[in-house]
Amino acid sequence: MREILDDLDRWLGDGRRVALARVVGVDGSGPRDPGATMAVSDAGEVTGSVSGGCVEGAVVTAALEALAADRTAEVLTFGYSDAQAFSVGLTCGGTIRILVDPKLPRFYSELRDALRQARPIAVATVIRVEEAPAIESLTAVSQGPVPGDSILVNLTGKIEGSLGNADLDRVVSRDAVGAISAGQSTFRHYGACGEAQQEAVEIFIEAFAPPPRMLIFGAVDFTAALARVAKVLGYRVTVCDARSTFATKARFPMADEVVSAWPHVYLEAVDPPLEERDAICVLTHDPKFDVPALQAALRTRVGYLGALGSRRTHAERCQGLLTSGVSAPELERIMGPIGIDIGARTPEETAVAICAEIIACRTGRPAPCLRDGEGAIHHPGAETAGRGR
Repeated sequence: MREILDDLDRWLGDGRRVALARVVGVDGSGPRDPGATMAVSDAGEVTGSVSGGCVEGAVVTAALEALAADRTAEVLTFGYSDAQAFSVGLTCGGTIRILVDPKLPRFYSELRDALRQARPIAVATVIRVEEAPAIESLTAVSQGPVPGDSILVNLTGKIEGSLGNADLDRVVSRDAVGAISAGQSTFRHYGACGEAQQEAVEIFIEAFAPPPRMLIFGAVDFTAALARVAKVLGYRVTVCDARSTFATKARFPMADEVVSAWPHVYLEAVDPPLEERDAICVLTHDPKFDVPALQAALRTRVGYLGALGSRRTHAERCQGLLTSGVSAPELERIMGPIGIDIGARTPEETAVAICAEIIACRTGRPAPCLRDGEGAIHHPGAETAGRGR
């Protein structure tokens, strides 16, 4: 959604009508994740993508027809076994559901402003309602949810819009706040009035949370490479080093922030506090920096904590941490030596190994982490570029 805002504003400024198409479900292998968005103007202009090209043509046609006929929102399903989907190129083996809505949400301006200002918000959208007899608890004023109904929810639970029922709004807004906090979009099922453990209404809650943070301690040669790769993955990157000569924006222009401070002092002032989506990478491999930094990092809820260095360096570092009062179970949080074992030597290769380990830790997938191996990190014949590890 963020990527198409400029085009949307231009079209709206020209008086165009706009339909939005959003991926609201993926079963099996799909070309795009839920939340992928495409917009189509009544002049046939297109921005964004819902399938990387597989079903774009069919979705554009549906969006233009919906605009011309002033239809209500509709969920389209494309699957591998679907003859129409196969004809438009969806051969990845999965099924995708796409919500085509010929009307922008009433809260579009609030959504646009929140996205541009990187304020945490969520959009909860009805994507399926079971057909059932009229429910007695629904009044004439509150007719119940229909596909396409949506609300905008901020981190305090404030609601813009309605899903057709006040009780459903209240329950969904609570779950939307949880999705924002976790930084993860999700699907939920409710009764028509928000009842738990019912399947009458399916809601897609799309969380727009601030980007996860990566704090890199140590302004060393590996830092620039790691900062570049982390930015590609969507992290907000901070480089921190107590040595002001090395911690400069000129050396790390790709970082969002470069701080000259002792890492453990900087960590005490981080606001908001680090969460499971965030990462800390300690790259100094110097005990006077590493030990205080790791002590402070272990007091946070950061999801990934890695430390650069050889096995001997890390063993000595762990001994220093134990002596300073860190417990053995706490040490298990530290991924050291940092990165997965792919034979990385250069700073760029090491950055890839680190980020791969972060992804594996976040997703719970098994990976050959250097921490869990034995022997030398660099095998005989390795180039000298990575000896600092």
